[in-house]
Amino acid sequence: MIRKKPGLILLSLALIAASIPLSFVIAQQQPQGYKYSSQLTEELKLLQKAALESDYALKQAAYLCNNIGPRLSGSAQAARSVEYVAGEMRKLGLEVKLEKVMVPHWVRGIETGELVQYPGMAPKTPQKIMLTALGPSVATPSEGITAPIVVVNNFEELAGLGESRIKGRIVLFNYKFDRKLQAQGFGGAAYGQAVAYRSGGASAAARFGAVAALNRAAGGAVYRLPHTGGMRYEDGVAMIPAASVTAEDADLMAHLALQGEVRMKLVLTPQMLPDVESYNVIADLKGSEFPDQVIIVSGHLDSWDLGTGAIDDAAGVAVAMQVANLCKELKLKPKRTIRVIAWMNEENGLRGGTTYFQNQQPNLKNHIAALESDHGAGHPLGIDAHVSPAAAQMLQPAVNILLASGAGLLRIATGSVGADISPLEAAGVPGLAPIQDDRYYFDYHHTPADTFDKINPRELAENAAVIWLLWLMPSPACPNHSQDNI
Repeated sequence: MIRKKPGLILLSLALIAASIPLSFVIAQQQPQGYKYSSQLTEELKLLQKAALESDYALKQAAYLCNNIGPRLSGSAQAARSVEYVAGEMRKLGLEVKLEKVMVPHWVRGIETGELVQYPGMAPKTPQKIMLTALGPSVATPSEGITAPIVVVNNFEELAGLGESRIKGRIVLFNYKFDRKLQAQGFGGAAYGQAVAYRSGGASAAARFGAVAALNRAAGGAVYRLPHTGGMRYEDGVAMIPAASVTAEDADLMAHLALQGEVRMKLVLTPQMLPDVESYNVIADLKGSEFPDQVIIVSGHLDSWDLGTGAIDDAAGVAVAMQVANLCKELKLKPKRTIRVIAWMNEENGLRGGTTYFQNQQPNLKNHIAALESDHGAGHPLGIDAHVSPAAAQMLQPAVNILLASGAGLLRIATGSVGADISPLEAAGVPGLAPIQDDRYYFDYHHTPADTFDKINPRELAENAAVIWLLWLMPSPACPNHSQDNI
């Protein structure tokens, strides 16, 4: 452990007390090709080792998933998770504030689907369809909807059929998640393509008179797992029930529809209840010299309700909490305030991030950087930096150390790197996030299988180490913070 090398502990204390060490600041003034000092390298290696050897983040993720469970905004579990994280941060001596956020309170209810007519059907043999309502879908009538299914692969096919072929029917958007793209490390891109039908399918179908909309699961799973998530209704368009079906059942319906009429009975009984008072957990480890200047480390506390929100995003909250824990464990005193935030309502409203941004308008100039982890707990490959190329050079010492664990990629992002911090980024606050291996993330994301066992302990520790090293290197991209950092 770190305590075995007291001399290096003193160096680490100096390192964190400065937020960016003197050896590093000097290095920025050297000609191109300058080698960073061996002292700085050893300091960062030591800090990385402390993060890799700690199981604090793993224990925190386990409690959020196993002891508290699903944490959909407005639920009792979401409220309990706020209390828990706030309590854990108080144990570490941080100043904790609960920032009020009014969140939507959507509850799932009953959700069933069955094919009651299809070509070749033996008498009285309906086929069960595995599906799940999308938030904030409206309900069907209590007795359900029974209607023919029309299958389309995309919005263009829907428009080509027109109202005469769509009115009074249930539309299935059978857009296939690109599993090959995911397998090559571009799961986020594959998700972005497929999720358009989850988010916008209901209103698109309603424009042509559909009575309900289904979308093929916007994920890579082929384990007959339904995939939930948020959808949106367009103003001025009828709100119709919306659900996601598994990939296997989408294939089944598409196959049968080629042979003749297929009719489904769909029952969804979700309710949208009045908004509920909830909170962002904001925990400050006050800076010793510039307490008004803030570096955010964060993840989102809410989750969908099918699983227990392990990789989305108990893991992100846990690695943010780890930063505060290691500072306290190693008796380190940051020069600037480290602000741990557990965001509320990322999944179905983003009200936590929006509320924080609105409340911080007078203080935006004091936000040095914002870090968020919300892409699972897979092996980190490097760093996404929403900063200028010149500013990104300040991250190089951390990147050099992370190379040893296979996380040495530094990627300049042209857009936001985190949903909750996106309002801050749009206002000019530098955004940072780990790049995580997402080849399997969308197999479990928003499904009943997003459970604690999907977290690999070593990979979670690697993610914690990335966040731990990143906050030491706040980017100077914001012009309001060009002053010396020591």
